[in-house]
Amino acid sequence: MGSPSESVPLLPPASGAWFETDPVGRRKFFEGGPLVLEAGGELDQFTLAYETWGELNEDGSNAVLILHALTGDSHLSGETGPGHPTAGWWTDLIGAGAPIDTERYFVVAPNILGGCQGSTGPASLREGASSPDTFSSVPGASSPVPVGSQAQARWGGDFPFVTIRDTVAAEAQLADELGIGTWQMVIGGSLGGMRALEWAAMFPGRVAKLVPVATTAATTADQIAWAHTQLAAIVSDPGFNDGNYYGAAPGEGPTTGLGIARQIAHTTYRSAPELETRFGANAQGGEDPWAGGRYAVQSYLQHQGGKFVYRFDANSYKVLTEAFMAHDIGRGRGGLDVGLASITAQTLVVAVDSDRLCLPEASEVIARGVPNCVGVQTVRSHSGHDGFLIEFEQFGPLLKEFLEGRVVAVPCGTAVARTRWSRRVGNATRMWKQVPQHAPVGATLL
Repeated sequence: MGSPSESVPLLPPASGAWFETDPVGRRKFFEGGPLVLEAGGELDQFTLAYETWGELNEDGSNAVLILHALTGDSHLSGETGPGHPTAGWWTDLIGAGAPIDTERYFVVAPNILGGCQGSTGPASLREGASSPDTFSSVPGASSPVPVGSQAQARWGGDFPFVTIRDTVAAEAQLADELGIGTWQMVIGGSLGGMRALEWAAMFPGRVAKLVPVATTAATTADQIAWAHTQLAAIVSDPGFNDGNYYGAAPGEGPTTGLGIARQIAHTTYRSAPELETRFGANAQGGEDPWAGGRYAVQSYLQHQGGKFVYRFDANSYKVLTEAFMAHDIGRGRGGLDVGLASITAQTLVVAVDSDRLCLPEASEVIARGVPNCVGVQTVRSHSGHDGFLIEFEQFGPLLKEFLEGRVVAVPCGTAVARTRWSRRVGNATRMWKQVPQHAPVGATLL
C-alpha cells in the first residue's frame, strides 16, 4: 500500500487496507479455523498476519506476545518500506539488549482479527472467493484498488461482529501452530491491553506474566460515548455505502467520515493541558477563525485525520471499535471481580497519569482484582493516553526486570482519584510547562 506524496497531493483510496497485490514486507501468514464466534456463527477459515523477532527455543518457553492497539498492526519494530507505510510503533521495546531482548526471547506480534493489515477483516476476500486478478490503476490513486465485480468478493459490510475474546481465540490457534504452549509474557496497550487481559482470563495456564498497559477491565459509558461519535461519523458518510465501498474510485470512499472519527479519537489520545499549551486558542498561521479560518488545534486534528485514511480501513475501524465497546472481562464469568480473580499470571499494570481515555483509576481496579499483581507503574506524561507509546524510558527498565523475574512489588495507590477536573488540568498544565518537550507528537498508532 502506498502513502501520499509529500509534493503531489493524491486523492485518498477508498480503503487504506493492505491488499493481496501489496508487498508482503516482514509479514508472515497463518491460516486458521474454524473459529466459533461469541456473538454466534463461525468463520470456517481465517488468516492472521504476524511478525516475529528472535528465535523460539526448543521447549517453546521463551515466547513473548505483544498486542497492538485499535489501529496498530504487526509492524512492532522496523522502518517504513514496501508493505509497511509506517515505522514500528514500539521499536524501543524489543531488540538486542532492549527490555525485551531478542537474543533471549522470541517475540510475536499479530495483526488483530478484523484488522486491515493482512489479517482477515472486512477488506479481505470472502471464503471461497478467488483472488482478484485485476486491480485498477486510477489516476490520482495512491495505490491500486479492486474494481467492478472483484470488489464484491470482499466481506465489506457483511463481516461478522467479533469480540475481543474472538480475536484472542484466533491468536491461540496461531500460538498452537508456532508450538507455543505458554507465553513467558503477554503485553498490550489500550485495546491491546484488553486482548492481553482476555488472554490471561481465557487461557490462565498459557500466560506466565501479564502486562496490561493504559487499558481497562471493562469498557465504560464514557468510552462508549466517545466511540459512538466516531462510528456515527463513519456510517453517516455517503461513501460508506453500508460498508460496501471497495470498488469506489479514489476520493469517493468513506474517507471524510473515517478522518473525522480519527480526529475525535486523537482528541482522547492527548491531554487537555498539552493541547492548551501547544495550541491554546491561537489561529492557524495567517488564518482568521472569525472569517472562515481555523484555529491551530483544528489544523492539527485535520492533519491527523487526513494522513490516517491512507493506512486504515473504515470497516475495520467500525468492527474493532465495536469490539472495544463490548469489552468486559467479567461478562459470563460472574462479574468483574470474579473475572479478574481468575487471572493467575503474575501481573504488572502500567497506567498513564494524564490518560483521559483509560483513566489511571481503571489500572488500579485491575491491580487490586488480579491476585498475583505486583502493582501499578504510573507513567508521568503530558501526552495523555499516547504516553504509553512515548514515555517508554519510564517503564522500560521495570518491564525488563519484571520479565526476568526480579520484580516483587510496585507500590499501589499511585493513581489518585480525581476530585475536580479543573484542578487536575491546572496541575497538569504546570507540570507540562516544567517538562522538556522532547517527545514527538505527530505519528501515533492507536
